[in-house]
Amino acid sequence: MQTKKQAGFTLIELMIVVAIVGILAAVAIPAYQDYIKRSKVSELLGAMAACKTSVSETYSSNGNNLGSIDTAASGCNTTATQYMSQLAVSSGVITVTATNIGTGVDNGTLSLTPTEDTTNGIVTDWTCSSSNIGTQYVPSNCR
Repeated sequence: MQTKKQAGFTLIELMIVVAIVGILAAVAIPAYQDYIKRSKVSELLGAMAACKTSVSETYSSNGNNLGSIDTAASGCNTTATQYMSQLAVSSGVITVTATNIGTGVDNGTLSLTPTEDTTNGIVTDWTCSSSNIGTQYVPSNCR
């Protein structure tokens, strides 16, 4: 008498696998959504990078006066992008406003504030800060 060998998975085994996949998806999807928002906020810093150079150059060439550097004087590109509704410069501080990113980020701002070296007439460092953007979405150097 021969015994029949099991040829596949039982219904219970398949249900267990489906339950495990469901639990993993319930944890992974929100984490992935947060990751997407963080990457979009990082793009805002990229938009500010070219403006940093413009502000530094303007500072060095126009009498080392941060107070006189505004959007027009800096020559920064203020064209709105998919995730940035506005870029403005005031007293050398570059500020962007977020849009189309999602709850906890939209209408929030990132700012880069220059640190000046008046002796040498250069901008030595930039300090990043955020307003109305959840800390979990802000790049680590802006927290």
